[in-house]
Amino acid sequence: MSSPIIVFDLDGTLVDTAPDLLESLNHSLGAGGVPHTDATGFRSFVGHGGRVMIERAFAASRTPLPVAEHDRLFALFIDHYGENIPGKSLPYPGVLDALDRFTDAGFLMAVCTNKTEGFSRKLLEALDMTRYFAAICGQDTFAFRKPDPRHLTETIAMAGGDRDRAVMVGDSQTDIDTAKAAGIPVVAVDFGYTDRHVREFEPSKIISHFDELTVALADKLIAAAN
Repeated sequence: MSSPIIVFDLDGTLVDTAPDLLESLNHSLGAGGVPHTDATGFRSFVGHGGRVMIERAFAASRTPLPVAEHDRLFALFIDHYGENIPGKSLPYPGVLDALDRFTDAGFLMAVCTNKTEGFSRKLLEALDMTRYFAAICGQDTFAFRKPDPRHLTETIAMAGGDRDRAVMVGDSQTDIDTAKAAGIPVVAVDFGYTDRHVREFEPSKIISHFDELTVALADKLIAAAN
């Protein structure tokens, strides 16, 4: 029998990358002649990658964004972000303890993120976290990405886990919709990157700290789903 598995989103779930994403966004906005944003503005722009953040910031400032300029600014965003990993990014409180708990309990763990695989690995390596994960799958690992449920199910398969004994942990509607489409219970953290409270998307469970992500909770969610 394959092992039970916990699959995590990355940005806004395992690691607080907001300070570095905000700096890279403002680097791009400045190059495009658009006013910088702050942490509040960032929350309304974030959720679907750098390209969409730039698009939303331009829309908020009612500034036209031609395709060629969008491409140029996104390239600047990517270069700036990649050059500064890990920057100020840190795992959320309780994350490492939770990962140790699930390791000790015999769970596999994996990352399923819409960040590129290369940046995901670079970030997790810099934070000494790759050792926890049997698979790290980004937006470019497969020919599909969240909210396509295959991104999650193929991540589970790559990690060698059992999709019938799996739990997803994320911070956004995208994560919740992905897990639901795959028929997998999903725990939502309420401190991540979304401009709407995760309760609106009806996850299986909401937590406010990783201390609440226990093996008993995972076992209960898995049992209820089968």
